[in-house]
Amino acid sequence: MRRLTLSILLLLSLPCFASQASAALIVLNPTSSGALVNGKIELLEDVGGQLGILDMADPAIQSRFKPADGRTSVGQSRNPWWIKLELQRHRDAPRQWLLEVGAVTLLDLQVFFPDAQGNFQMRQAGERVDFAAGRDHPYRRAVFQLPELKQQPLTLYLRTYDPAGNSFPLRLWQHDGLDLQANQENLGFGLIYGAILALLLYNLFIFVYLRDSAYFWYVLTMAASLLFIASMSGHGFQYLWPNGPVPAWLDRISLPILVCIGILRFTQKLLSTQLSLRRAHWLLNFCISLYVLCFFANLAGYRSESSLIIGLIPILAVPIVLLCAAIRWKQGFTPALFYLLGYGCVLLSFVVLVLRAAGLVQPDESTAYLFPLAVAVEAILFSFALAYRIQILKQEKTAALNQANHEKTARLALAQANADELCKAVALRTAELAAANACLMQREQELQHAAFHDPLTELPNRRYLVEHCAAALANAERHKQTIALLLIDLDHFKPINDKFGHDAGDLMLQSIAQRLREHVRSGDAIARLGGDEFAVLICGDAAEQHARDIAQRLLDELAKPVMYGAERLTVTISIGIALYPRHASNFTTLYKAADQMLYKVKSRGRSAAAVCGDDGELSNSTRLYLDVLSVPSGLL
Repeated sequence: MRRLTLSILLLLSLPCFASQASAALIVLNPTSSGALVNGKIELLEDVGGQLGILDMADPAIQSRFKPADGRTSVGQSRNPWWIKLELQRHRDAPRQWLLEVGAVTLLDLQVFFPDAQGNFQMRQAGERVDFAAGRDHPYRRAVFQLPELKQQPLTLYLRTYDPAGNSFPLRLWQHDGLDLQANQENLGFGLIYGAILALLLYNLFIFVYLRDSAYFWYVLTMAASLLFIASMSGHGFQYLWPNGPVPAWLDRISLPILVCIGILRFTQKLLSTQLSLRRAHWLLNFCISLYVLCFFANLAGYRSESSLIIGLIPILAVPIVLLCAAIRWKQGFTPALFYLLGYGCVLLSFVVLVLRAAGLVQPDESTAYLFPLAVAVEAILFSFALAYRIQILKQEKTAALNQANHEKTARLALAQANADELCKAVALRTAELAAANACLMQREQELQHAAFHDPLTELPNRRYLVEHCAAALANAERHKQTIALLLIDLDHFKPINDKFGHDAGDLMLQSIAQRLREHVRSGDAIARLGGDEFAVLICGDAAEQHARDIAQRLLDELAKPVMYGAERLTVTISIGIALYPRHASNFTTLYKAADQMLYKVKSRGRSAAAVCGDDGELSNSTRLYLDVLSVPSGLL
């Protein structure tokens, strides 16, 4: 009864605050996909967390909503925040829309949609539920399917709560626009992930080889940074831990702590603070202890307190780290310069992250990639610092050995000089012979490649197919296997050359060749026989079924248009298929059988595939065999 009463009050009160809501009305048109709507939303701080969705029917509560004025974050707050959106569809706009909540690391997010009975249905999202349960579209950020929009305004509410920082960039999408955005983002993040992971693995290999603890802490720091970037971007939740709530040791508080611990330990090992800067070394140990304390406090549920403390620790740690690096650089330790540059990049990005968490900097696209890029630059510069440090250590060791062996080297100088001269001459001659051999091998490989490959498409040519097929037939005969030969001819290819020129035709042939590589198994042979004719040789068990499956895929994929400037170039293909040993006993008859089926396909209208014998007609070799059997023997 209370729910029904409040719902009626909500409907009756709408005219009372229509003037207030009209200022926040978001009108969707066909070009609104991807638009940020924070300029027209309203916010309400729920002091004490006492309000529920039914309280939104109270005009007094509605009067407390304030315009967001474009804000996408309210910073750290112990109170939940309510967000109000009022949407209206333009008559030309689509009815179905997606709502994206751009904050990927919110602890608790609730979205309330009105239903047909005037009540609100709640969707739970955030780090407290698994990935799929918190969204209606497989995207790294929370995305919700809005009810079908009609001409009447639609009001919905969001409730966000995260003591570590509340941010809520809101965008409205169409499915196609969101998928395109996701592909572009994944490309950018993929490059960053790849760079960091490559450096991590490279230095992990060096650590295994050298057993240097500085490399160990570098690897741990980069691993934690990579997880932190994946967590902040939403890819961690999407791919690494999608089947449950975000683990406390992988949330937005724990991962920065692990990164900071790794950086401070790396600093101590790289700059050798324990030997050269003992007081600074103990202060850094104190900061590391505070980070460890915050880590376990966060696991115990003190999220707000941990967030506050890790925001204050850099006030002590950052000046110490910068001072240590500056002193070591002044002492002539060149890796300290690389460290200063790398740490400065990450420090700048951390400052922006803290300001975003505090609400002093609003989250937007300009800062979304700042931290991942800073970590990538840091990984590169720290790797340079480690390499330079190892070089310095090697030089110092070499200098010590040279000093110890100075007298011995002086006595053997003359003999060593003669030996060096001889070695130099031998090495020079060896290098000349090696260079000559390398040139000959390279030339031989180039000639071999040119003899067996088509220069335009880089596919094997007819000669390669004939030799490869001979070997394949011999192997199939030994193992009693089947071989399928597919002859592929492009339909309507000549008009492309005539209308757009040979450049367009070459582009089409190269595109067809690339698609053949993508959709034919790696163990099968592809060849360009000349002009617009290609061949595929399929070996192994179930070759016939594979041939039929591949033919069907190629009919679909190779018919897709190829863009030549603004022109869409389209061809279809005809495919003739023959099988060994059913239709032929050697390559020549196998080729003829497949060629006959190819021209039958063309005569029937093209854009199809046919296997020899499927229409009941026998191949030439089979007919010849039956004719021989039917000749009278003369014995009767």
